[in-house]
Amino acid sequence: QVQLVESGGGLVQAGGSLRLSCAASGRTFNSYALGWFRQAPGKEREFVAAINWSGGSAYADSVKVRFTISRDNAKSTVYLHMNSLIPADPAVYYCAARGGVTATTSDCGYDYWGQGTQVTVSS
Repeated sequence: QVQLVESGGGLVQAGGSLRLSCAASGRTFNSYALGWFRQAPGKEREFVAAINWSGGSAYADSVKVRFTISRDNAKSTVYLHMNSLIPADPAVYYCAARGGVTATTSDCGYDYWGQGTQVTVSS
């Protein structure tokens, strides 16, 4: 069982930056692949970024270059560094974990989810 708690969301001006954190409980954090997803009002949840156990990562085209996912296994935490935020980025951001070392871009592949953190971008 893994519990995930996101933090770091908030209000930022367009062009600004935020860093989201997701702290995980459990003893085998380094054996989990992790992902970030987001869901805006009236839209389906969509993939943002994922990272596997060794640090290999994948990104949605819409955030590539602007966002960076990273993990600190010693702290059992995964981060999403978001730069150059644009009006299309506001959403509730969720982190997710899946057993095994391989990350996936599909939300169906994740076993555990956090409660989400709101990101709002002002123009």
